[in-house]
Amino acid sequence: MNRFWNLLAYLHSLAGPGVMLLYPLYASVVAIESTSKVDDEQWLAYWILYSFLTLMEMLLLPLLDWIPIWYDLKLGFVAWLVLPQFRGAAFIYDKFVREKLIKKYGGALSQPNAKNKFVAIKKGEKESC
Repeated sequence: MNRFWNLLAYLHSLAGPGVMLLYPLYASVVAIESTSKVDDEQWLAYWILYSFLTLMEMLLLPLLDWIPIWYDLKLGFVAWLVLPQFRGAAFIYDKFVREKLIKKYGGALSQPNAKNKFVAIKKGEKESC
């Protein structure tokens, strides 16, 4: 029975990197190679949210150490963000992040030719400040 618990603990430790990094990396490469824009948005939103979550986790680590199931909660949340059935990353980005950016910067973000700090500068074009 002890070997079973060791195996279960080992699989649990592999689940985090698999769900949080390996599958999203694979899906991001597939999204880049596809012609659909929908999957690109999902995975860009995921990496934005994952980066934010990792940054907050680093800042709040002393508090999170007091929550014994933090890793399990994070794993469940990230699984919801990643799984294509839920498209959680795109949902959170649409409902929270995009709305905050639009309130702050107006409709300039949704215009493809708008010049702002969130739009990539085209080759040869200089940034106007």
